[in-house]
Order: sequence, then C-alpha cells, then structure tokens
Amino acid sequence: MNTEILNETDAEVDLDEVVALTEYLGEALHMHPGAELAVTMVDSAAMSELHVTWMDLEGPTDVMSFPMDQLHQGEPDSPTEGQMGDIIICPEVAEAQAGAAGHSTMDEILLLTVHGFLHLLGYDHGEPEEREEMFALQRHLLLTFFAARYDGRTDIPTPTEV
Repeated sequence: MNTEILNETDAEVDLDEVVALTEYLGEALHMHPGAELAVTMVDSAAMSELHVTWMDLEGPTDVMSFPMDQLHQGEPDSPTEGQMGDIIICPEVAEAQAGAAGHSTMDEILLLTVHGFLHLLGYDHGEPEEREEMFALQRHLLLTFFAARYDGRTDIPTPTEV
C-alpha cells in the first residue's frame, strides 16, 4: 500500500502510526501492495470549507473520504488495485470527540482513519444494516490492529460525535 500522508495543521499527530494502520488495513482488506492512498490532516477552517462544498453542511466534521477509482475490498487471491482516494481528518474535531469518549486524540485519529478507509471501499452507514456491517468491521479491524501493534491491547476507541 502506497500511503502519502500530510499534516497541514499544528497538531501533533503520530504520522508513522497512521501509516502503520493504513498498511495493516491494506493487508487485512486485500488491497494490492501498489494501491494508492492519501491521508491529510487539516484544520477546522479547511474542513469546514470541504464540508460545506461537498456535503452542504456547515461547520467542520471529523473525517471525509473522497474515493478515486470506486474500489471495493479485495479477496486473498485477488487483491484490489488502483487509487483508493483521499481521507481528510480534522485533528481539532478528533480531539473534542476523544475527550467526550474518554480516549486519546491519537486513538480517535486511528479510529477515523479506519472509518475513512472503509468509506473509500464503498462501506456506508446511512441505513441500519449498512451501519451494523460497517461498524462491526471497523471494530474488528481496530481490535486486531491494536492487539498486534500494542502488545495485546483490547481497549479500543469507540465512535462518538460531539
């Protein structure tokens, strides 16, 4: 998985952890090693502008995904190739949500990365069945990543909105 990552904010974000997570997600969801992804951290003003432009909603949001090649999850013997697209995360919103949920801002950013990644693969949560499927997979991916990366850790961040 080729991940380009940018932090266009003053927020301290462990970009190496975000890259490690995207590499894990690429393997777990059977993406071709050459699949391309961009993850960008933006401030609340930039996120507000994107939010109103693309969703016609005022104010910043936590994460937005912009798919490129309309890819879907691959299979073990048939990994998905192509350009996944862009995940845009607002650390300011992530920090507020993390505080409300009682976990670290970095945990929230990792949660949002998984969420955005799944959106790029066509997962959605507009309908109850879709939400159940997407959030179950999101939880599974976070559990397995955290357990492998953080010495068996099983306390994972849970989604919240403020």
